[in-house]
Amino acid sequence: MTDKIKFQITTPERVVYEDEVDEVVLPTLQGEIGILPHHIPLVSLLSVGEIRIKKGSETVYMAVSGGFLQVKPNQVTVLADTAEREDEIDEKRAEEARQRAHELLNKKRADATDFAAVSAKLEKELARLKVARRRRRQPRYGPSSGLQKE
Repeated sequence: MTDKIKFQITTPERVVYEDEVDEVVLPTLQGEIGILPHHIPLVSLLSVGEIRIKKGSETVYMAVSGGFLQVKPNQVTVLADTAEREDEIDEKRAEEARQRAHELLNKKRADATDFAAVSAKLEKELARLKVARRRRRQPRYGPSSGLQKE
C-alpha cells in the first residue's frame, strides 16, 4: 500500500477539493513548493497561482488567489481566498476580466490603493487563464481517460 496525503482546499464559500492524493504543488511567496507524504510540518502563506494535485496518473489543476496552507506529515490543509478547478473557469470571462484590470492599471490617475487592488485582480485573472488554457491544450486521451488516440 502506498502512502497518500489527505488534501483539502477550502474557501469561505465551500470545500473546493478533498481527497487522498500522491502529491500537491502549491504557490507560496517564496516560490512553488511540492508536498509528498511524510513532509515536515509547515505553515505558509499561499500566493496567487496554480495548484497541481497528482493522484495516480491524473493531475488536477486549480487557480488560487492567496490564503494559507498547513502541512502535517500526511495532511495538507489550504484555506484559500478563492480557488477554482480548471473545469469551473470560463476562459472568455476570465480574459474579459483580465482586460478590464489591465485597462484600469494603465490609467494614470489611479492612486496607490487602487493600483494594489487592480494589480491583485490582474494577477488573479492571469492565474485563472493559465489554468483554463492548460485544459484546452491537454489531450483528452490517455490511460485513465478511457479515450484512445486516433
